[in-house]
Amino acid sequence: MLKKHNQLFLTIMLVVDISVVVISWLGAYWLRFETDLPTPKGVPAFTEYLWFIPVLVVIWGLCMHVGGMYSPMRSDSRFNEYFRIFKASAYAITMTMAAAFFYREYSYSRAVMFMFWMLSLSGLIISHIVVRTTLRIFRRKGYNLRYVVIVGAGELAQSLAETFSRHPESGMVLIGMLADNPKDLGMVYHGHKVIGLVDQVNEVIEKHKVDQVFIALPHGAYERLENTLTQLSDVTVDIKLAPDISQFIRLNSSVEDFDGFPIVSLSESPMYGWNKVLKTAFDYIFAAVFIVLWSPVMALIAVAIKLESEGPLLYIQERMSLGGEPFTIYKFRTMKVDAEKETGAVWANPGDDRRTWFGAFLRRTSLDELPQLFNVLTGKMSLVGPRPERPVFVKDFKKSIPKYMLRHKMKAGITGWAQVNGLRGNTSLEKRVEYDLYYIENWSVLFDIKILWLTIWKGFINKHAY
Repeated sequence: MLKKHNQLFLTIMLVVDISVVVISWLGAYWLRFETDLPTPKGVPAFTEYLWFIPVLVVIWGLCMHVGGMYSPMRSDSRFNEYFRIFKASAYAITMTMAAAFFYREYSYSRAVMFMFWMLSLSGLIISHIVVRTTLRIFRRKGYNLRYVVIVGAGELAQSLAETFSRHPESGMVLIGMLADNPKDLGMVYHGHKVIGLVDQVNEVIEKHKVDQVFIALPHGAYERLENTLTQLSDVTVDIKLAPDISQFIRLNSSVEDFDGFPIVSLSESPMYGWNKVLKTAFDYIFAAVFIVLWSPVMALIAVAIKLESEGPLLYIQERMSLGGEPFTIYKFRTMKVDAEKETGAVWANPGDDRRTWFGAFLRRTSLDELPQLFNVLTGKMSLVGPRPERPVFVKDFKKSIPKYMLRHKMKAGITGWAQVNGLRGNTSLEKRVEYDLYYIENWSVLFDIKILWLTIWKGFINKHAY
């Protein structure tokens, strides 16, 4: 029910926002061509701008959805919500201008585009304020509310209570929780009180006019679950079960229906279906573009390496990527030949005498990574993803670092969320895994673009690259 309420609310928000975008587009045309502003190139036909509206609806609808504008509002997220609106609108206006450029049949005014962005940005912020404020007023007046009680008072029940606290827009009012232990009576969790015992569930339902019961008992309490369901067999309230499977959840968990059977996915890669197609197309296109752009630099680097020291141009090494499968990675050689003959497989350190002079420069500037663009073209790597590690290190890391192997749910990347946050080289492995898993959990094409932009914006130089 919570999900259905959120879907209804978010659908309303999307419809309102699309309306704001269309009105802003028409308003920008009016401001530019129907006021006293000079029009040296003449006034284009209004129908030219009308034909572009369906394109706007698709672009802005996708960007607003992917940009996170429809995540549930939390009590302290007003600023974050406005930032998400700005970010989504920036993506959308960029794509709009690109679409207008290729829409050769008509020529659209840049002034209209700028006015449209300003109007739509202001309108979206105002619409979100108005809709959410209106919704709160209706909820406060008692319209369309659902009264809920949670059976249970343990960690699972407390987490569920916190979730209700974070979703005031759902219109679901938590009356309280019911505990197993009498000692828990009167306890308050996340602003919600334990108002009775599990055996008193029917009395609580009748007294507080409860609409829905959420059963949130711990994993080992399914005997009590059966007793509770027996008690609830004669009441007409909606009954929801919150299964205690949190200790089993790994990555990208979800619940699916398989011909009537509820199937809980505990861990899976986001790279399937259209996600895989989009990610692959993104990698191939941009890798090819980057190879062309960086080819003069790569040629100069190749000459410098050959002039400085004897040995091969490229350093070829085995790394691990998607599914833990090994692959051959290509990098510009930055160390002397047979550098690991005496030391074995070890990470480079500050002042490492195995490096050549020019190799130290390449490593510090990350230019030694450029040949990996060809790894992307062969499908072994991605532009963005968890950094690939050597099998000999992976063997040790997976024993000592929880969830380390979950990094291999996606292809290894040249750059990644951990790297743009300074986690590279001799830095905390636990923190790098945390950032890698966050990236996998929240992957999108726009997230990849953001990471690539941060890679360029922050520069290639990294103090931890030795």
